[in-house]
Amino acid sequence: MKISFLGGGNMAAALIGGLLAKGFPAADLQVAELSEAGRASLEERFSVRAVPALDEAALACDLLVLAVKPQQMREALAALAGKLSRQVVVSIAAGLRVDDLSRWLGGHRRLVRCMPNTPALIGAGMTGLYADPSVDEPGRAAAQTVLAAVGDTVWVAHEGQMDAVTALSGSGPAYVFHFIEALEAAGVELGFESAIARRLAIGTVLGAARLASASEDGPAVLRERVTSKGGTTAAALQQMAADGFLPLVSRALKAAEARGRELGDQLGRDGAA
Repeated sequence: MKISFLGGGNMAAALIGGLLAKGFPAADLQVAELSEAGRASLEERFSVRAVPALDEAALACDLLVLAVKPQQMREALAALAGKLSRQVVVSIAAGLRVDDLSRWLGGHRRLVRCMPNTPALIGAGMTGLYADPSVDEPGRAAAQTVLAAVGDTVWVAHEGQMDAVTALSGSGPAYVFHFIEALEAAGVELGFESAIARRLAIGTVLGAARLASASEDGPAVLRERVTSKGGTTAAALQQMAADGFLPLVSRALKAAEARGRELGDQLGRDGAA
């Protein structure tokens, strides 16, 4: 399978690195990147062909990954309208809907929309994917191969769910970082030096996530096992409940989902670049 990337930024580099680590041949990867320094870096790091724009050789691919910023996508796709046929096009641009991408590509419908998150940069990503009905099973498998190179993947049945994916896992790392911030700040209030509080916070979050991932039991069961009646954990959880922790998280994700829909409307307009 030959794969070309439109855009060679951090996420594209992560995907390329992940594919190479999985044994994918560098000769089957090409990147179109405007920046001369960016092209030089990609060639040096990965030994892939990097060009200023998608040329005939780069378009002779099985799968095209759109990895430019959402605000730049319409302009970036203008030169490709009507030039694609059998290629599966995978978009990792947040918010852009299949109908809008298809319109900018001159009606091409073999589109897969993805929402990776930043832990993909270290091979620990979580990506939600949606495929247009015109994408066959081999096309879906090809798209999944690319995103699975940097972490776990989940398919959603309806494109509208991609806004919820963005709210939950796309933006999710920021929520976790914020929780780590809160744990660190509270640790400092309890008398720890900042560096020690941060180490305790990060180690706890990392270990708990690994335990949840490895366990067949859900997080509620794991939480209950840690919580002794009348103990310290129970006291903390009771305070969180009193302060509305669960409803707060729900409201936060709903706000993110709603903003995702708004951005999709704005970015999809032909005058939104």
